[in-house]
Formats: sequence, structure tokens, C-alpha cells
Amino acid sequence: MLKLTNVVISYGPVLAVRGISIDVQDGEIVTILGANGAGKSTTLRAISGLLKLSGGIMEFDGEDISQISPESRVRKGIAHVPEGRRVFPGLTVVDNLLLGASSRPHHSKLKMEIEADMESVCTLFPDLRRFSKRLAWTLSGGQQQMLAIARGLMARPKLLLLDEPSLGLAPVLVEQVFESIKKINQSGTTILLVEQNAHMALEIAVRGYVLETGRFVLHDTSANLLGDERMKQAYLGGKGR
Repeated sequence: MLKLTNVVISYGPVLAVRGISIDVQDGEIVTILGANGAGKSTTLRAISGLLKLSGGIMEFDGEDISQISPESRVRKGIAHVPEGRRVFPGLTVVDNLLLGASSRPHHSKLKMEIEADMESVCTLFPDLRRFSKRLAWTLSGGQQQMLAIARGLMARPKLLLLDEPSLGLAPVLVEQVFESIKKINQSGTTILLVEQNAHMALEIAVRGYVLETGRFVLHDTSANLLGDERMKQAYLGGKGR
């Protein structure tokens, strides 16, 4: 579904990502792991079109998307849930969700589809139903994260890019968010997940890439990465957790 070949991303003269290649197959959860500043979020921003490539090729569903706009990528089926729960604080929960559907092409059954999708995301995240008329800023951090993910789903993406969904959440909420990510994937959405909680990410992903200073240094199945001594020492607390 997604293929990056020798992708280079720069911030001015500074090389942030140095010739990485990655593929994500239809139906997978794939995770990108690494320390702060390794280039993980930069990679997702480039995939969604928020950053331009300095080199390399990016393909989605077999089509070169390296030069097309972020809006075009959304219409093709890529949705990006950025780091930091970027909800619209002055809008209600419902209005945030409706904005997520705003890129979908208009047709006679669109209203019914949007209503069905609203029902679906509120079933996945029941708090959004309970607080549907509340302004987003009044929600807890965990609820805002759920709203951000739900808003991404309202675009009906083929590929969902999730950037640090567990950041700043209490452990019980982290469990809930990761359980939701599994359900989203089981319903047919492919997921590329950037996450600092390496153990949790590898528990739900089929494969993982480890990024260090803009280059991939490891790529393997999640099971192999969980057992890898380098992973244990650097990212899993020395004990596989």
C-alpha cells in the first residue's frame, strides 16, 4: 500500500531523514520506533505531504505521490493523526468529527455515510457520544486523543498515520488507546504507528523499523524485535519491557 524508496527529508541545510526505505502492506500495523529527534514524526509529516521530499520516491497504492498536495493525499486515503492531540479546542466534539469528514467527495448518500461513521467512531470511543456537545478543550487528555483518532477515521482512510498516540497518557488510558488501534486495524484500516512506547507498539504491530539519527538501523518482525538484545537494552528497559 505504501512504499518509500531512498527518501531524504531536510530542514533547510539540516538532513533529518537520510535515505530511508519502508513498505507497508495492505492490512498491516507497522511501527516506527526510535528516540526523540530520530526523525519519526518527520517521516509521517512527509508521508502526509506536510513536508516536501528532498530526494527519493513515495508511492501509495502503486502511484507516485511524492509531489502531490496534502489535500490530494487525504482524498486518496491517507489520514494523519499528529502528535499532541491537535483537536480544535473551540469546537464541539461533533464539529471536530464533521471536520474530519470534510475532504470526502459530495454525493447523494454522503449524509447517511457520515451519520453511520459517526455512530461507528462513537461505538469505538463511547466517551465521544457522552460528551458530543462539549467543547474539545473541556475533555481530558485521553478523551482528546480518542477524538483526534476518531476525527482521522472520519475521512475513511485506507492508511492511518498515528504519531505518538500514547504520549502523556496514564497507563490505563494507554491500554485503551492501543486496544482501539487494534480494533481499527481489524475493521480494515492499515496503520503506520510512530510510538515511543516500544513494547506496546510491538505487541500490536506485525513489523517494526528502528530509526536512529535519520536512518533505519533495524527492521524485523515484532516478535524478533521484542527478543533482540539491542532492542531490549536501548528501547525495552533491558528486560523486554
